[in-house]
This record gives sequence, structure tokens and C-alpha cells, in this order.
Amino acid sequence: MRYNYIAIEGNIGSGKTSLTHRIAEEFNARTIFERFEDNSFLPKFYKDPDKYAFPLEMSFLADRYQQLKDELAKGDLFKSFTIADYFIDKSLIFARNNLQSDEFNLYARLFEIINSTLPKPELIVYLYNNIDRVQSNIKKRGRSYEINITDNYLEKIQEGYFNYFRQNKLSRVLIIDTQKIDFVENAEDYEKIKRVINKEYTNGVHRITFL
Repeated sequence: MRYNYIAIEGNIGSGKTSLTHRIAEEFNARTIFERFEDNSFLPKFYKDPDKYAFPLEMSFLADRYQQLKDELAKGDLFKSFTIADYFIDKSLIFARNNLQSDEFNLYARLFEIINSTLPKPELIVYLYNNIDRVQSNIKKRGRSYEINITDNYLEKIQEGYFNYFRQNKLSRVLIIDTQKIDFVENAEDYEKIKRVINKEYTNGVHRITFL
């Protein structure tokens, strides 16, 4: 890999954690995985989003910041680079979708303070998939609190990512359409993704690759 720090992103159930695991194992990379299962507000949010949206987003922001701050500050001579299955800006994307306007304005102010202190990934890889397949992946992994996630919610999250990428021209973003491939079960599909990621991308250019 030609990078020091990569973030793999995507909608809920897009396969970002699976791809992060596979790349890290092959290239001996240091990994940073989102600790969503430790968040006690998440099951509550899916049952009552109006009540729990703000504490959920604040707790995620605090945890993501602390994790990235601690992990990225560490040096590891035995790892070739760092790969994460999220980037801090997803906090703003989800908060914009889940919070009321006054809550979001406060949240955004706090986010900007935190975001300015963290290193940025050299490349963001976004795994695009259609909502039907995302829902299928969610059901396969069987987390009880995710069973009732609606198509509408997933569509809004996906559009939130695209709006972010359109507005943020400073990040290097690679969007990979994975609708017709299976990089978990098919080694050839994984090799395709790996080759695409390992290319050089001009700073500020958002590329969409169909595999």
C-alpha cells in the first residue's frame, strides 16, 4: 500500500469492517475499528430516536475522538500503515440526519473543535451498495437492535455521505460501486478492490469506480 493512513467507509452493512480486516491481515497494517457495540445508547436510539439521538451522537463523537487521538499518536515500527473502518467526519454525517436543527448546530460547533486536532486519512474509500443488499447484510449479521432499521433511514445516511463528498473537496475520496461483486467470498473481487485502492489519486479529485 502507498499510504500511511486509510479510512474505509460506507453505509451500515456495507462491508467496511470486513474489508478493513482483510487488507490489514495481508499488509500487516495497524487497525482501528469503531467500538459501536460498547455504546449503550445505540439500541435505545433505534427504539426511540427522538429521545436518544443527541446522547447517542455525543457519545459516539467522544469515543471516536478519544480512540483516534490515542491510536494515531502511537508509533508502531512493526506495522506498515494504519487502516480504520471509519473516519471522524461520519459523526457529522449521522448527526445531521439524526438531530434537530438546534441540536445539530451545537453539535457541529463541538465537532469542528475536535476535528481540527486529528490527523486526516490520506484516502477515504467509500463502499457503495444498494439498499436491498445492505439490508440483506444487516440481517445476516443478526444484531437484534438493527433488525428494524428502515430503508428510508439507510437511504438518508447514504445521501448524507454523498452530500458530504460533494461539499468537501479537500479529502481524497474513492467511491467503489460494489453492487456486482463480493469481496468477502470472492478472492478475485477482493484483488480488484485492492488494485484500485493502491493506485495514486490526485488530491481533491473524487473518483467513482465501478467493478
